[in-house]
Amino acid sequence: MMSHLAILIPLLPLLAGVTIGLLGSRFGERSSRLGVAAVALSFAGSVGTLWVVSTGGPILVELTPALAPKTAGVQLALYLDRLSAVMLVLITGVSSIVHLFSIRYMQGERGYARFFALLGVTTSALLWLVSSANLLMLFVFWQLISWLLYLLLAYNYQHQPATDAAFKTFFAHRIGDVAFLGGLLLAYAQYDTLDFGLLFERAAEAPGTLALWPGGVEISAVTGITLLIFVGAMAKSAQFPLHVWLPDTMDTPTPVSALMHAGMVNAGGFLINRLAPLYGLSPSTLHIVFVIGALTAVLGATMMLTQSDVKKRLGFSTMGQMGYMTMECGLGAFALAIFHLIAHGIFKATLFLSAGSIIHEARHDPKFPPGHVREEVESYPRLPWFTGVTFTLLLPLAILLATHDLLHIPLRSTQGAAVFLFFAWVTSSQAILSLYRLKAVGSWKVAGIMVIALGLVVSTYLWAAEAFTHFLYPLPGEASRYFEIAAFPLWLFDLFVAAVTLLIIGGWVVIYTNIKGQHRFMPSWVAAMMPRFYVWFWNRLFIDAFYAKAAQAVNRLAFRVNARFPEWLP
Repeated sequence: MMSHLAILIPLLPLLAGVTIGLLGSRFGERSSRLGVAAVALSFAGSVGTLWVVSTGGPILVELTPALAPKTAGVQLALYLDRLSAVMLVLITGVSSIVHLFSIRYMQGERGYARFFALLGVTTSALLWLVSSANLLMLFVFWQLISWLLYLLLAYNYQHQPATDAAFKTFFAHRIGDVAFLGGLLLAYAQYDTLDFGLLFERAAEAPGTLALWPGGVEISAVTGITLLIFVGAMAKSAQFPLHVWLPDTMDTPTPVSALMHAGMVNAGGFLINRLAPLYGLSPSTLHIVFVIGALTAVLGATMMLTQSDVKKRLGFSTMGQMGYMTMECGLGAFALAIFHLIAHGIFKATLFLSAGSIIHEARHDPKFPPGHVREEVESYPRLPWFTGVTFTLLLPLAILLATHDLLHIPLRSTQGAAVFLFFAWVTSSQAILSLYRLKAVGSWKVAGIMVIALGLVVSTYLWAAEAFTHFLYPLPGEASRYFEIAAFPLWLFDLFVAAVTLLIIGGWVVIYTNIKGQHRFMPSWVAAMMPRFYVWFWNRLFIDAFYAKAAQAVNRLAFRVNARFPEWLP
């Protein structure tokens, strides 16, 4: 019975969106009620579906008779397993909040009904995407989301920056979609199916090879397919160098930003997880995924620090968080990437809605928010600094003891377990560092909060490593196999851990020298380059300018070719 009702989860927002689009002029502002009711019912159905698949196994819902032989993988059906059920709950939950927030936030705006119609159809497309039963169906809704995102970003079409950003986003996604389509066609040509189960089975039995050119270098067919599909994930999840569209989408209404940053940009992480058995056959692809994710995380976080606009800061923050999510996929930590995706979606939706509320209030009250008066720190706060440094350095020992004695994780033979623990250490250290900088006063209260925050963050990560991994990948040895495949050479892994460790410790040293008014730990040439670094990252490393120049060069070349060969023109 539940399998037949599951079709209502993506269908209700679609019906509501179409109805509002057709009859919105009659309903007026009452059209929002229909959208809210439809998404709320979908959320309730998603929670029920999560319970059913968690206790009874995956559900396959055949929507129509097979359009082609089943081995071709083009059957229209829903496949609901634990991964898709978790995503259904996230999407409908965030969309319900966005719908409720938009009721009053969008009052008085032109196209009120059109906005809710687009919101409902977009929610439906996301739900169809995460519950698709084959790669072709997933790709169709992947494309549809790109078109709907363009319409949402261009909602205020009379505002030129908004329409320019919408076109930029659409063009960047087209680059990724072309690569995605290439990977899809290559997968079908190589394995004669697009059904997930059959595709994974045939790829594991006979991976095959591809010649990059006749008589040239050959690579694994799985590597070629996964790399092409990953380019599609890069564009959707704003990975460097296809990230340029995300920071420019801030002229869209705040509810759209919340849904986009909490749902749409997560599509890349979901795609890699859905194809995890395929990516698990190509260590080379996973290593490239890790490098791209690490680069995106560093650049996104650095660019965020140079921005003064609150929404652009949040946009670059999303870019950095998507980089972390991609890094986790590249390390074989697929379940942790989904956990990160869920956590980011919830808090980023909250941040955008809160930012929109503050901006909305500031426009009505020029004196809001009140001016901030910077308080100078008169004395060096020894206690919180000493506490933070001590626990940062002692934390690895505490984690190792807890891991061996309580969780019984074999660290020597499992690099993936070390990855989990290293992420826990880095995240908790950053939490302590942020707390210290937020309120740098010498008191036992701050020191105690540091310790409590440390315990909460570490325990949460350890729980995620164990419980969530076994929940999403319950088959014995499945998660550990991904870790083993994604493992780096030991020397490279040790070098990465050592480098990040030095950066964490260096952060505490910089804080100490800044408070003491000393800069002897920083070379003079680095201090002299700091203003230039700031300008470079504030201008996004001039990557947008480079793309603009490249586009102009292509246009000039096209005009010259047309002038030289007019017979080629239609």
